[in-house]
Amino acid sequence: MSDAHDTHSDPHGGELVPAGPIADPGLPEHHWRPTDVDPAKEKRAERQVATLFGLSAVCTVLFLVAYFTLDIGDNWTIVAGFGASTMALGLSLGLALMFIGVGVIHWARKLMADHEIMELRHPARSSDADREVAVQALTDGINESGIGRRPLIRNSLLGAVGLLGLPAVVMLRDLGPLPGDKLYHTIWGKGTKSAPMRIVRDGIWTPILASDLEIGDLVNCQPDALHNPERYGIDPTEVEGVNLQIHKSKASLILLRMQPEDIKPGKDAHGKSRANWDVQGIVAYSKICTHVGCPISLNERTTHHLLCPCHQSTFDLADSGRVVFGPAGRPLPQLPIAVDDEGYLVAQRDFDEPVGPSFWERDYYER
Repeated sequence: MSDAHDTHSDPHGGELVPAGPIADPGLPEHHWRPTDVDPAKEKRAERQVATLFGLSAVCTVLFLVAYFTLDIGDNWTIVAGFGASTMALGLSLGLALMFIGVGVIHWARKLMADHEIMELRHPARSSDADREVAVQALTDGINESGIGRRPLIRNSLLGAVGLLGLPAVVMLRDLGPLPGDKLYHTIWGKGTKSAPMRIVRDGIWTPILASDLEIGDLVNCQPDALHNPERYGIDPTEVEGVNLQIHKSKASLILLRMQPEDIKPGKDAHGKSRANWDVQGIVAYSKICTHVGCPISLNERTTHHLLCPCHQSTFDLADSGRVVFGPAGRPLPQLPIAVDDEGYLVAQRDFDEPVGPSFWERDYYER
């Protein structure tokens, strides 16, 4: 009795390989679709696909109409208790995408080539011959899809997909106006010689005397202009609502008191010494991490290190906010401070660099 195993040949021209333990059932008998044998049904299916693509284009246009005509904000257009803008934008864009998806599926099921194929698995890197075969198969697939000889489907698909780019462009408007140079300045710069910007405690808005702070104390602060705008000639409407939150996001400050001899004065953005930027060992730094903008206030009293809770960036406040650990790429911006005639802590001027994380144009701005 022979112990030889049954074998079969590799359809791709390779060596004989052992047959599997289960017999190959082969492919079932091919059944032609109605659209393969009836030109009238083929044309009807083509019109159906084009109609679906056309409906997608109509829904995209409805999205644009709803975007520009339905009111939002304080005067919402309401339909059945729901915001009409939200409902219209969601439904129209969702239907536009759905009609394209359904149209492509209908096209594939009714009109594209209907051939059963089998392919054995091979190593990840194909031979040059296989790559040529793949390119040829791709070309054949494009030809078999009929997109070249079905201009109605091709043109309606291109129109539907092309229109879908318009909502993306239009919705850029919701990102708000371009910031201009607003990222480079904070409200700390609104102080004047006659009314220098006072540093006040965040939340209770009380000014701070140097004598109020002991060694190791850390205080979260804000500019007094957010509470008393008239004192600095600022229109009160500029520090209300959204504007107030924007100012706080850029101007949030921390004060830390240490022994004056612990401070290592560095140089500012213009190469000048920071020796006169503190008051009796009190230093002021932006509260916004330069990594991704998290608020910082975890203080190590003995090292004067400030730790960001988000990604553990650590800054040395005794050494110009230098990064000593973590992913932050820049030191914390330092605010030069002094005292006014009444002994309260004030800002000498604005930060000499943008606060918070980096952005594209940051290094190209000239003050």
